Amino acid sequence: MSLDSASDELRETFKRALRRFPAAVSVITSADQNRRHGMTATAVTSLSLDPPSLIVCVNQQTLLHDIMLLARRFCVNVLRRDQVTLSSAFSGALPAEERFGLGDWMTSAEGVTYLADAQINIFCKKAAAVPYGTHTIFIGEAETVNVRDPIEPLIYQDATYCFSVPHDSQAA
Repeated sequence: MSLDSASDELRETFKRALRRFPAAVSVITSADQNRRHGMTATAVTSLSLDPPSLIVCVNQQTLLHDIMLLARRFCVNVLRRDQVTLSSAFSGALPAEERFGLGDWMTSAEGVTYLADAQINIFCKKAAAVPYGTHTIFIGEAETVNVRDPIEPLIYQDATYCFSVPHDSQAA
């Protein structure tokens, strides 16, 4: 077996393993001087509480990547379980600007577009952008956070949308 075929096999197995990680579905939004843009993402995670921060991993081949490199701010909009159509639109089912025709979009005082009825909005100031492999890791320091009830996040696992069901921790 050649090194390349072993690497291909490892990549495929790794990809299959990662598909089994359940992840909340978010739409990441940002803008430059001429346009706003958004993209569905599951590669979002907390980084620190002091300062409150998170990371978003964005493929370097996407339009959002180039916009986020130039932008000072972005928003992580965590979707509710009834927002599958919106997630699909921001995954490429609709052209960039048409995506904002779905959902209740607003613009913050800082000029960041956000989904007013998302489960959560985390407005971030870009603290760093670290390229690694095919992606760039954007570190965002939270400036404002909106949290809405009930807790019903949209989840993506193994190429399927799903949602959580609270576990009865009192069960025997």
